[in-house]
Amino acid sequence: MQAMIFAAGLGTRLKPLTDAMPKALVKVGGKPLIERVIEKLKDAGADRIVVNVHHFASQIVGYLKDNDNFGTDIRVSDETDKLLDTGGGIKKAAPLFDSDKPVLIHNVDILSNVDLTHLYAMHGDSAATLVVSSRKTKRYLLFDDDMRLKGWTNIETGEVRSPYPDLNVADCRMLAFSGIHVISPSMFGLMDEFPDKFGIIDFYLKVCDKVVIKGYDKTDLRLMDVGKLDTLAEAENFINQL
Repeated sequence: MQAMIFAAGLGTRLKPLTDAMPKALVKVGGKPLIERVIEKLKDAGADRIVVNVHHFASQIVGYLKDNDNFGTDIRVSDETDKLLDTGGGIKKAAPLFDSDKPVLIHNVDILSNVDLTHLYAMHGDSAATLVVSSRKTKRYLLFDDDMRLKGWTNIETGEVRSPYPDLNVADCRMLAFSGIHVISPSMFGLMDEFPDKFGIIDFYLKVCDKVVIKGYDKTDLRLMDVGKLDTLAEAENFINQL
């Protein structure tokens, strides 16, 4: 398995902690977030992990070096000069991956009960597989009955985005994205026409009528986004419950 950890974000919601360190090194239960994600990926069988860096990049690089890359093949995708967003981050990191294996993408600030080994195995021949669930939010991905991605909506504003002009939101399954997904290397070529900086969901919505992007509806999903100070205080209990 090969994987990528999104660790380049500014961590603005975790200020003032992130005034002096990157979000990836904020500790939960005595361990930095990045170490917890690396351990989860290694347990799932990841033998190559790419980490993108931007905010306090040298601290992350130094932490990995001080820990001998946690005994695995960890490669750094340096975005110090320009933060590239999620899609641009994958595009820049693409040369660091083998071209014959899917890449499991994991946000550094996500804690969950997702079985990553199972997710990677079930990806199959899809262009991408997104872990989703039914939970309350403002923004939803839209899927058909076969769990193929069709679009996106913001239920607060009524905005709908889809390459399918006749899409009826009422006919779709509305599910929330978890920040965990698998992408096939065949998708990297489709990114060539995109700019250096773009969001991965924007990319998926542009190409979902050309390739098969599937949702994996994890009905028993337990997930915490440790991106805010209030959730940080609850995160240790969450980990213990997992």
